[in-house]
Parts: sequence; structure tokens; C-alpha cells
Amino acid sequence: MSGSSSVSLPGDPPGGRRAVAVWCIGVSVYFVAVIFRTSLGVAGLDAVDRFHVNASALSTFSILQLLVYAGMQIPVGLLVDRLGTKKVLTIGVVLFTAGQLGFAFSPSYGTALASRALLGCGDAMTFISVLRLGTRWFPARRGPMVAQLAGLVGMAGNLVSTLVLARLLHGVGWTAAFAGSAVAGVVVLVLLLLFLKDHPEGHEPQPFPHQGAAYVRRQIAASWREPGTRLGLWVHFTTQFPAMVFLLLWGLPFLVQAQGLSRATAGELLTLVVLSNMLIGLVYGQVVARHHAARLPLALGTVAATAVVWATTLVYPGEHAPMWLLVTLCAVLGACGPASMIGFDFARPANPPDRQGTASGITNMGGFVASMTTLFAIGVLLDATGDNYSVAFSVVFVLQALGITQILRLRTRAARLERERLVASRVETVHVPA
Repeated sequence: MSGSSSVSLPGDPPGGRRAVAVWCIGVSVYFVAVIFRTSLGVAGLDAVDRFHVNASALSTFSILQLLVYAGMQIPVGLLVDRLGTKKVLTIGVVLFTAGQLGFAFSPSYGTALASRALLGCGDAMTFISVLRLGTRWFPARRGPMVAQLAGLVGMAGNLVSTLVLARLLHGVGWTAAFAGSAVAGVVVLVLLLLFLKDHPEGHEPQPFPHQGAAYVRRQIAASWREPGTRLGLWVHFTTQFPAMVFLLLWGLPFLVQAQGLSRATAGELLTLVVLSNMLIGLVYGQVVARHHAARLPLALGTVAATAVVWATTLVYPGEHAPMWLLVTLCAVLGACGPASMIGFDFARPANPPDRQGTASGITNMGGFVASMTTLFAIGVLLDATGDNYSVAFSVVFVLQALGITQILRLRTRAARLERERLVASRVETVHVPA
């Protein structure tokens, strides 16, 4: 795991302009899915008024959405391995667009919950499909950068949600804003159906038999046995959730209610998280692509920085934290998304091509399980303590401690197995006839 360890393997796809064009169609689907996923983050206070709910009930929106998302990851990974990217993305677009439309017209809390669950189901089908598309169209050495770029595009969707959807919401109202945004789902569906291909010509995956439940058990068990898959899951678990929780639901209420900021200023700080994420994502992608040994230090360094800044903000003496500290907090939270993408860089080399979807699904569960747990705990603690955000947000440190323990436990074995595979692949490359 040292130096520039990525190599092009025999049979690697060539990449090129066509690969970029096809990948852009796939990633545009993920872009729209993130807009829909994070739309509640700018509408949380409006949802309280519209559906007459408290903090715990509000958090249930995001918890249910993430519960569906996390629960779908392994099934989606299996579907991607079996059906291919195009079919799974098509199903996903139909579901998350229907969910966004349903949320727009929901007359009650119950129907709104059902709509968010449907949205989460469709959203769950996008990111793993985009990762698989990248491995089918680009050479292996491009994997870390392609994955980080996919995450960056997702954060651009978050930016649209923060800037555009928030203004629409307060300009044209709830129904028009959410229903109007659903048109984007129809647009990407048309592009997907017309232009997306699962793989370039000459790089069709090897056919392998599917044997129902036995196949499912083998895929999951083989992926889980790999320490690299489990390490990827815990890296994703530990790094992603602080920013996800902040952007998805609790950031705006925290900044407005606990820190006394206006909604406009709070929106600007949420935008800073997204912009920081996009910038850091480019840096992390370049560093990891060139120096695989930097993966774990980057991930653990991000966790440490997040914990320090969060703790400083929550225990700061005085009624409100100063603006410089809130700006620092949001800038540091921007590193959480790029750090979570490093989890896939542990899972990817640990699994063969026919298990990439399943392994990515297992890895991707990590951050969303952590986010779901934290969203619920914060909502309960806010209601129990009379909106004491310092107590409620302290749950972040508990999950970080759990994740770090597991990362340190798995790192040595995962590194050894990856080195062995790298040596074997180099030997194989040398013996491939010209």
C-alpha cells in the first residue's frame, strides 16, 4: 500500500472521450438523486409548519429515507452485478422521481413519509450503479479519481438544493418547488434510455451462472470475507455521517435556533460545506490515485479534525459560537464526503469485477447506517433536553470512537492482502503475451 500502486490490468477498458460521455450521463442521474435526497435539508423548518410535527417526527423523514437507502445497498449491489447499470438506474430514476412528486403533493405526515421512503429506494440505486459504470468504462488506475469526481457531482447536487431549491421553496411555495424539481428526473430518464451503455464494445463481462438464493449468499459471503470490504465499510461509516447529518437535516436548525443566525446566513454556511467538499474531493482524489499509502492517514485525519472542531464549537463559552468558528466547522465538515469515498478504494481492489457491485453496496451501507443512527439520536435528545444542541450533537463522538476502533482492528490484514494481490497482478501483467 505504498507509492503509486495502481496498475492497468490486462483487459482494462481504455477510457477516452466516449467513456467520459457515457459516465456523465450516469453521474447526472446521481446528481438529480442528491438534489431530491437533500431537499428536505432546506425545507426542515417548513416541514414542521406544514405537517405540525416536533423534532423527533421531523427526523423520522430522514431516518426512514436513510433506512430504506441503507437497507437497499446490498440488494442493489447484487442487482447491478446481475442486471447491469442501465436497468438498475432506470428503475431508480422512476422511483425517486415518483417519490419527489409524491412529497410535493402530500396532504399529511403519513403520505409524506411514504413518499420519502419511495425516494430513498430510488436514490439507493444510483451511486453504486455509477461506481460500477466507472469500473466498466475506465482503467483501474483511474478508479480513485473517478469515484471522487462522482462524489463531487453529488455535492454539486447538494449545492443546487441549498441555493436553488431553497429559493424556489420560499418563492413559489412547497408544492410548486418540489413538483417543479421532479422535472429533472424526467430529463435524466430520457438521456439514460437513449444514450447509456453498460460497457464499451469488446469489454463485455464474462457470463456467470446465477443460482437464486445460493448466488446471493455466495456474493455477500465472499465480499464480506474480504477484510478490505469491511475496512471500506468502517471508513465510510466513520467519515461520512457528521456532514450528512448536518446537511440532510440538523445543520439549518442548529445554526438558526442554537447559534442565532438568520436563515440566509445559515444557508450560506451550508453552501460552504458543499463548496469545501467539492474542493477537497478533487485534492483527495489526486492524492489517493498517486499515493495509496495516504488513504488511511487522510481518513483518520479527517475524523480527528471533525471531532476537534465539533467539540470546540459545542463547548465554546458564551451564548453563541463566533462566526470564525462556525466557518471553520463548515469547512472541515466539507472533508467528510471525500474521506468517505476512500472506503471504496479499500473495497475495490479486494474484490473481482463480478463482485464490485455487492462490495460497493456493503461499503456504502456504513455511512448511511451511521447517519440514520445519529439523526434519530439527535432528534430524541433534542426533545428530551429542551433543544440542547450541545448534548444532542455529542452522539457524533460515540459513533466516531466505534468506527475508529474497527478501522484500527482491520487495517493490517487488509493491507497485507492488498499487497499480495498487487504483486500477483504485476506478475500476471508481465506474463501476458504482447
